[in-house]
Amino acid sequence: QVQLVESGGGLVQPGGSLRLSCAASGSIFRIYAMGWYRQPPGKQRELVASITSGGTTNYADSVKGRFTISRDNAKNTVYLQMDSLKPEDTAVYYCCADHDGWSTVPSDYWGQGTQVTVSS
Repeated sequence: QVQLVESGGGLVQPGGSLRLSCAASGSIFRIYAMGWYRQPPGKQRELVASITSGGTTNYADSVKGRFTISRDNAKNTVYLQMDSLKPEDTAVYYCCADHDGWSTVPSDYWGQGTQVTVSS
């Protein structure tokens, strides 16, 4: 079992930045693929970004050039740096881990979610 705990959400003005963190339990974090999903109000959950165990990244078209996913295996933590935020980025953001280290759509374990609200 892997436990994931997200932090860093909050209220930010359009054009601002936030950095989400996801701390994972366990000593084999480095072999998991990790990802961030989001669920806007009234909409389905969607993949935002993922990173494989080898460090290959994948982004949704809507966030390319604005969001950056990274991982620190020494700290068992994955990050999502979000810049140039827009109101349409408002959503609950979820961290996810997958046993398949090469997965670009991780899905095995989920965090509880953290709210991001972009509004003036």
